[in-house]
Amino acid sequence: MNKSQQRDGTGRSKARRAELIAIGRKLFADTSYDALSMDEIAERAGVAKGLFYYYFKSKRGYYLAIVEDSGDGLVARATGARDLPRTVRAHRTVDGYLRYAEQNRAAYRAIVTGGVGFDTEVFALRNSVREQLIAAIADGAYGRQDIPSLARLALVGWLSGAEAVTLDWLDRTDPDRDTVRELLVRQLRRTLDTIEEFLPDWPAPEPD
Repeated sequence: MNKSQQRDGTGRSKARRAELIAIGRKLFADTSYDALSMDEIAERAGVAKGLFYYYFKSKRGYYLAIVEDSGDGLVARATGARDLPRTVRAHRTVDGYLRYAEQNRAAYRAIVTGGVGFDTEVFALRNSVREQLIAAIADGAYGRQDIPSLARLALVGWLSGAEAVTLDWLDRTDPDRDTVRELLVRQLRRTLDTIEEFLPDWPAPEPD
C-alpha cells in the first residue's frame, strides 16, 4: 500500500468514526446510557456491532468518545472570533456557548453534569472543557491565559453559575436566548470588576 492509499484509508476511517459518534449523539439524546445495550445501539444505527468494538472497544469507550467530541464542539463554538473587539467577542463567546447548549442539549448536559454517575474519565473531560473555556475568557479579558489564582477562582465561579443558569434555561426555554446571553455577559462584567477590586494590577477591560 502506498502513502496515498494509506492517507485515503486513514481519512475514511476518521470519517466513519465521526459518523458513528454523530449517530451516538442522537441515540443518547433520546435514551439514557444505562438503557442502551451495544446490541440496541448497533440495531438502531443500522450497522454491525463489531464496527463499534473496532473503533471504540466498548460501550463506555463509545460514550467517552461522544462526550469528548461534544466537548470539542462546545469549546469550538464558544471560543471563535478571536479577532473581534473584546466586548463583541464576549457576546459572541456567551452566545456561542448558549447556542451549542440549545442545539445539543443531551451532549451539553453530559459535559456539564458528568453524564453517567461518577466516572473519572468523563469528569476529566468535563474539567478539560472548563479549563479551555476559562483560558479563553481570560485571554479575551486580559490578553493572556496565565492569570492569578484569585482571578481564576472568580472566573470558575462565573462559569459554574453560567452552567447552572444554562441547565435551568434548557428546561424552561424562557426567557429567550438573547436575554440569557445579556444576563451572563453582564454577570461576567461584574466578575471582572470584582477581580479588579481585589487585584488592581488586573483591571477589567474597558468597553470597546
